[in-house]
Amino acid sequence: SRRFALLEKQLPADVHVTMLADRTTGIRASVHDVQIELVLAVLLVMLAIFLFLGDWRATLVASISVPLSLVGTFGAMELLGFSLNNLTLMALTIASGFVVDDAIVVIENIARHREHGLSPLQAALKGSAEIGFTIVSLTISLIAVLIPLLFMGDVVGRLFREFAITLAVTILISAFVALTLTPMLSARWLKGGEVVAGRFAALPRFFDSLGEAYAAALDWVLARQVLTLIVFAATVAVTGALAWGIPKGLFPEQDGGQIQATFLADQASSFATMGAVEARLSAIVQRDRAVESVTANIGVDGQKRAVSQGRMTINLKP
Repeated sequence: SRRFALLEKQLPADVHVTMLADRTTGIRASVHDVQIELVLAVLLVMLAIFLFLGDWRATLVASISVPLSLVGTFGAMELLGFSLNNLTLMALTIASGFVVDDAIVVIENIARHREHGLSPLQAALKGSAEIGFTIVSLTISLIAVLIPLLFMGDVVGRLFREFAITLAVTILISAFVALTLTPMLSARWLKGGEVVAGRFAALPRFFDSLGEAYAAALDWVLARQVLTLIVFAATVAVTGALAWGIPKGLFPEQDGGQIQATFLADQASSFATMGAVEARLSAIVQRDRAVESVTANIGVDGQKRAVSQGRMTINLKP
């Protein structure tokens, strides 16, 4: 808006500049939605930790790894020259579920040693040492999944490289936090048997009943192996058919509030005739209450190979 004001000052007094199409509106709205989903993902992860661990100290220790990993990723993004866009925010949203896994595994192992009578420091040292190789191997396997995205070429590769690197950096930082800060906080804050004793009274009974239901269902399936194989084959066939028939594309379709239209006339139409056609069509489209503005052009250019072709950009109201 400031640049428009400066531009109008340089023009004659009776000339005004109007914004016909602002593509940043949809982009800003999309980024805003991803930011909200990132916050919701972090909150839901913390809630899930609390429900399963049942103790606020263990929840706090595990939850600290999420903001620390994300903030550390921001620093790496700044050094790498990345920006906060839909792809990097999507990587951070996905990572919010990954980064807490390492911390939970470490906390559970430390709590197990505390229940066996070790001191807080001894439990933290022994528990983190036992689980260290597992954390490193999990981290490497997760990053290995992202390697194909790092080596993709052309425009697609440039788009998803920021996504892959951001997600990989977040996973690396979370592993470092899980092997350093998490054991230290566990040694300071966790007490003997708290992770188990602090759980809600109803949760153990719920998990026991869930396990019993699963065991009963498993017995039923194992007793009907032929039927199970038939259902498995049918599922694979249906999955293949759906994968073949589902629409495919690089990015999902979305409502950007803009319609691109093409209009054609008789090949013998002159430029003046096309101008009259363009004016009538623009007036008809502009009468629609959902239309904010219409931009039309005629003539031969890189997209139109004949005078009888024209293009319209229809901007809809928010």
